[in-house]
Amino acid sequence: MVSSVSPRPSSPAPTGAGSAAPAVKVMVIDDSQTIRRTAETLLSREGYQVITAVDGFEALARVAEREPDIIFIDIMMPRLDGYQVCALVKSNPRYAKVPVIMLSSKDGLFDRARGRIVGSDEYLTKPFTRDELIGAVRAHLRRADS
Repeated sequence: MVSSVSPRPSSPAPTGAGSAAPAVKVMVIDDSQTIRRTAETLLSREGYQVITAVDGFEALARVAEREPDIIFIDIMMPRLDGYQVCALVKSNPRYAKVPVIMLSSKDGLFDRARGRIVGSDEYLTKPFTRDELIGAVRAHLRRADS
């Protein structure tokens, strides 16, 4: 269970032209290596620093270590599912304002509602497109800036 972190800590934030701010840290939590790698590639190309985790337990440790600016999390994972991880992140005052976007192959109303109940900020259906993924990051960064 090795996860990778994109080595971009000093690259400028993609949200502001000419900004000297550190890169935005985006965490991707998914037990599928394909999904993690795809998201990491798409986000890294946009200049985001990407942190990955393969399950909920690893994710909670990484959230504390790396303090991501935004989190994408798969719903269906072994040990701790995405709902449980989201609820734990959102219940911690230190991370409560970090946007959490649920990722799922299910597109049902019940799944979306359950995500909202545990505090998720958005819900993306897999497979997601580059525009959906990057658009979600940009939208949440704009909300944080306003």
